[in-house]
Amino acid sequence: MRRIADELDTGPASLYVYVRNTTDLHVQILDALLATVTEPLTVEGTWRDRVKQVLTRYTLVLFNYPEIARMTLTIHPSGPNYLALLEQLLALLKEGEMPDREAAWVVDLLLLYATAIAVEHSTRQTSSVAVDEDSALVAAITTVDTRVHPFIAQLGNELFSGNGPDRFAWSIDVLLSGALSTPRAATEQEKTDFIQEQ
Repeated sequence: MRRIADELDTGPASLYVYVRNTTDLHVQILDALLATVTEPLTVEGTWRDRVKQVLTRYTLVLFNYPEIARMTLTIHPSGPNYLALLEQLLALLKEGEMPDREAAWVVDLLLLYATAIAVEHSTRQTSSVAVDEDSALVAAITTVDTRVHPFIAQLGNELFSGNGPDRFAWSIDVLLSGALSTPRAATEQEKTDFIQEQ
């Protein structure tokens, strides 16, 4: 907060009129950045294609701001642009005939996955040791003892196959298909409510 106050040529105390603390400041920055995510969609096609476009936009925003991306894993945004993002995704899930109960939970998984991808890749992009770590992982997998790790040996090349956008799109399809084909179990509260209604 002091650094921001210095940039604005004011005292840190004056910033607390607008933000409670650094976390609140980051939440407000995130919400401002999310304004671009919910702009009108440019992809025509299925509801899945449009879900992927929204999540790709979201991921790219976070990718461009690694510190905000990392913070997003530990906060619960609630600003107007975040709510617009949730609304847009839920509307697309409804269009895809996703049952309400499953949509309510899978939207969290979709955003969590997109956030995790942004955190992983944006952090690695700025890491001075990422290339060495990647090389070490490739070497370990391609030289694995087939008697100890037969499945890794068999699938070694596949573990590194595909590009980022293809893997991202496939992962979103997996989450959507899983939610469509996996009815959500009733929560303990829902079970209790059902019994009391009988």
